[in-house]
Amino acid sequence: MIPLSIGDTIERLRSFLVAHLPDGTIVGCVAVDATWEYLVEIRSLAVSRNMHAHGIGRMLMGAALEDAREFGAKEVFTLTYVPEFFKRFGFALVSRDSLPHKVWLVCVKCPRFPDCGEVPMKLYLDEEAERDATRRKSLRAVYRKSGELEKQ
Repeated sequence: MIPLSIGDTIERLRSFLVAHLPDGTIVGCVAVDATWEYLVEIRSLAVSRNMHAHGIGRMLMGAALEDAREFGAKEVFTLTYVPEFFKRFGFALVSRDSLPHKVWLVCVKCPRFPDCGEVPMKLYLDEEAERDATRRKSLRAVYRKSGELEKQ
């Protein structure tokens, strides 16, 4: 996870969901960040090492995806070191170029930037969103070939 200042932490606090034991001990968290009206990022998914394999990550992802749907998101993306976990929820590997530039504003604060090793992944919440994304990708490829994208 990227170290954050107190101000950044307070600003992002409302986007976090937490899992806790009956005694209040926090054992996991995930952040759901609306990037654009149709795009949501799953961030900072973490489960205490001693609580792995208890379904906490699955529960947090379920709640995060439910939040994304409530936001009206059509696409969800993440940057992860554990792609196999996200594949279980239908996420697929994507190119870094397919993510909005806004994402990298956070990444540049990371001490491991630009070679952190995180893998970009995306989940389409409905078939229409997947078709739209395919069309956008095709348009970007056409613009790159014509040189128009660089001029914008």
